[in-house]
Amino acid sequence: MSVKSAKRVLMVFDLLAQHPEGLTIKEISSKLSFPQSSTSGLIETLYTNSYLIADDFRKYKLGPKLIQLGGVAKDSLDLYAQGSLFLKELMEEVQETVFMAILDQSELAYIAKINSNRSIRTTAEPGKSKPLYCTGLGKAFLTFLPEDRKIKILDNLRLARITDKTITNKEELLQQLEWFAEQGYAIDDEENEEGLYCLAAPVYGANQTVEAAISVAGPKDRMLKQKELITEKLLDTASKISISIGYR
Repeated sequence: MSVKSAKRVLMVFDLLAQHPEGLTIKEISSKLSFPQSSTSGLIETLYTNSYLIADDFRKYKLGPKLIQLGGVAKDSLDLYAQGSLFLKELMEEVQETVFMAILDQSELAYIAKINSNRSIRTTAEPGKSKPLYCTGLGKAFLTFLPEDRKIKILDNLRLARITDKTITNKEELLQQLEWFAEQGYAIDDEENEEGLYCLAAPVYGANQTVEAAISVAGPKDRMLKQKELITEKLLDTASKISISIGYR
């Protein structure tokens, strides 16, 4: 999508937010001074993908997909606001990169990254997504989610190889998740990025289910030298954030 098209999408959303009763394509075209032909194609694309809905009079309104996205955005902001101080303290204690992520359908969505003064380069950044099966954060979700939701996600996952250490067998992955459940945290051993070792733990909310996950990541040799300390601080931080968002 071009910058011009993206800008037009945002203008449509802003306009319809001001008209909850809905507008026809002709009305949208007129109010935004868009050509009616291109407006029709734009609206149809948004409608087909559930960003808009239409009533019997073909008046278009904001759709359910935006509610979903808004919910994810709100959760991200709330979790980041509550967790950022704890994440910074964790980084200072272990001197490695610290992350926080939420679950966005069947993918991992990063919402925070706290760099240390010796952070290594990684492709993980706030706003980006990664698979669940080959990341510490993702495997924390797969380990500690309610069983029915976990099975539903796993049934639809394709385990593609990313590094030589990526687990591509579901039975092997399930066995690993059982081990993680016993120890209370998940591990990514160079499965998503070569040389990167990650420890991750779940964050629980007021509804007693996993709301987010946090992790510490760094070069494998350096992480293993202080694995015991990192694990202790990681689990303690996850507990503090959980309590701060209502977990009991």
